[in-house]
Amino acid sequence: MRGKRALILAAAVMLGGCTHLFFQPTRVVHSDPAHLGYKYEAIKFESLDGTPLTGLYFPPAGEPKATIVHFHGNARNMTTHYPYSAWLAGEGYNVFIFDYRGYGASGGRPTLEGVVMDGKAALAHALKLPGASPDRMIIFGQSLGGAVAVAAAGESGFKPLAMVLEGTFHSYRGVGMQVLLDRWYAWPFAWLPAVAVSGAHSPSESIGRIDCSKVFIHSEKDPTVPYSQGRRLFDAAPEPKVFWTSPSDHIDAFGVHGPEFRPRLLDFLAGL
Repeated sequence: MRGKRALILAAAVMLGGCTHLFFQPTRVVHSDPAHLGYKYEAIKFESLDGTPLTGLYFPPAGEPKATIVHFHGNARNMTTHYPYSAWLAGEGYNVFIFDYRGYGASGGRPTLEGVVMDGKAALAHALKLPGASPDRMIIFGQSLGGAVAVAAAGESGFKPLAMVLEGTFHSYRGVGMQVLLDRWYAWPFAWLPAVAVSGAHSPSESIGRIDCSKVFIHSEKDPTVPYSQGRRLFDAAPEPKVFWTSPSDHIDAFGVHGPEFRPRLLDFLAGL
């Protein structure tokens, strides 16, 4: 009953065209990477409109094999999400994760237009990291972060060596409609995202311009972003591409399911 009331409330709010419902930031530090044994550096840089942004840089022990830019999911901030990517520094990669505006210590308030600008700025700033090379840039996007990453790269003309997208959706309107359709008591509201959620900057608009090697990861049991949205995004993407199905949950391939998917990712990266 609580979930039913929440969905009805969310649907009502969407009548206002509130794409910001996709953003659920926090300002607190949830976890210090040093406590998990990671060496890192705090990074300060600016978005395209001057908004101050923050990031974490995890350096490898030697010359980096490539530079990985991590676009994290919509909840909390990067101090929750860095474990999904920081382990790659120990495998010889530069790893850079950043907070969108309104998240963590970054300034401003999150808007779809703003976070896409932040993504473009992060890609540009990553090229300044030690040992970074324009032809060895890899984008890793999870959930909402994957959507932001596709828009940032596609709209800016950024050409990554590879892109890894986990739990990402085809479009903002589409994922909103699908979530409501998957719950019978929300069917009367299923039409709302089509008119109330902006279609701007959706992955569907830019995925066709991403012609690098791509990995798509999604669980058939994903409780947050429907599996059908992940498959639809994969189908819309040009070759080369592969699809990996994770056993369960949302963006947990490199967390709970790390023993299976971390080696698979390393094999993929080694073959680039």
